[in-house]
Amino acid sequence: MDKVDAVMENAVKAAASFREYSQKETDRVFRAAFLAGFRHRRRLAKLAHEETGIGRWDHKTIKNTIATLLVYSELKDTPTVGVISEDRSKGLLEVAKPLGPILGLIPATNPTSTALFKILIALKSRNPLVISPHNAAKRCIAETARVCYEAALEAGAPKHCIQWFEKSGPALSREAMSHRKLALILATGTSRLVREALGSGTPVLGVGPGNVPVYIGESADIPFAVSNIIASKTFDNGTVCASEQALVVKKAAADKVAAELRKQGAHFLSPEEVDRVGRFAYDGQRGAMTASVVGQCAAEIARRTSVPVPPHTRLLIAPLDGVGPDHPLSAEILAPVLAFYVEADFDAAIRRCTEITHYGGRGHTAVIYSNTDERIEYFSRVIDAGRILVNMPSTFGALGGMINSLPTSFVLSCGSGGNNTTTDNISVRHLLNIHRIARRRPNPRWASFDQAALLDESLPAEDIEREYNRNF
Repeated sequence: MDKVDAVMENAVKAAASFREYSQKETDRVFRAAFLAGFRHRRRLAKLAHEETGIGRWDHKTIKNTIATLLVYSELKDTPTVGVISEDRSKGLLEVAKPLGPILGLIPATNPTSTALFKILIALKSRNPLVISPHNAAKRCIAETARVCYEAALEAGAPKHCIQWFEKSGPALSREAMSHRKLALILATGTSRLVREALGSGTPVLGVGPGNVPVYIGESADIPFAVSNIIASKTFDNGTVCASEQALVVKKAAADKVAAELRKQGAHFLSPEEVDRVGRFAYDGQRGAMTASVVGQCAAEIARRTSVPVPPHTRLLIAPLDGVGPDHPLSAEILAPVLAFYVEADFDAAIRRCTEITHYGGRGHTAVIYSNTDERIEYFSRVIDAGRILVNMPSTFGALGGMINSLPTSFVLSCGSGGNNTTTDNISVRHLLNIHRIARRRPNPRWASFDQAALLDESLPAEDIEREYNRNF
């Protein structure tokens, strides 16, 4: 029996045991894993930074806190065993059952926080989790899994409820993703990896690429908007897929926005510098950002591309006039580099935002800074994004739980635009099979309806509809 088969057999046995757990037993395991992850949040963040060289350990500590404390606080009272809701008037009961073994693909950008998040929602839903780590972060991911697994076992969890591959790679990942005993894939990673998951034949809850446009409207508080954007785009050096990627402003406000960006630590690149940074940050042959740019600070990117920047530069701004392969920095770049577009009017700005989302970010996230309800409503209708964030930083807004009421999540699905089945922030309910008990509740309209009328071709449809709704 090869390694993947052995791991899946163990997961199936754990699933059988887990199905017998009560809500109290489940919640005891869930809390133990939460406490273990939360207690080790700082150490795991440092391990992630040391191993990958990506981002900042202090910001990764905050991510680990979001993935543990916020997630636990939101879900601790959520029922996930047996009857979870009842509507007596409709005679409907919802009964929750686990899915079975889940495969969690963990990226190098947010390794420990994503692992913590997937572990917690898997345990809360009584699903064994098999972790497939990115090779660049396999040690910190394994340590995260070990810490939570040992705590879960001590709290009475079934053996093998959390497993992880010590080494991973394309061949092993493909074998695991297509395994016949796997119930679901939680896919977070590169576009290529997510596409492979979608083609595996196993159900997938995945993440599409994020190419987040930000529109600053005339009614916006510009200093407030800029401070939000910079704080968000520089958080962990821009490694969250929901971080801002392009800023779109009207020509009338462009000078004010640019002046505020400079005031708050942004450096505008010259056309020649845009070209240099673009060649460093984007691989045209692969059609994706380079590994060398991911999670590096603005000063380091400037150093590597020989771009002179003032001391304490926090963000590099790339003025662009187009979107697509000829404009490398118009693509998703998980680093403190932000495209900057100046458009003649509102309609042109919205067209540009649409163009940006269609170039690698459909269904993900978009941001508008405005205090005009009509503009906000129009933006939400025309932009293809599952999360429309209003007057807030994209990174923290999309992750949820901090500055809005979206569920806290490290799996941000993108609907049909990202070949996903939902636009939700994935959480524990998505890992449950919800069965419904339906008691007899006759529909009075149907009971009193003269169904013989359905056979009478001479009756207009409007008359039949009127008869069906008569007295109701």
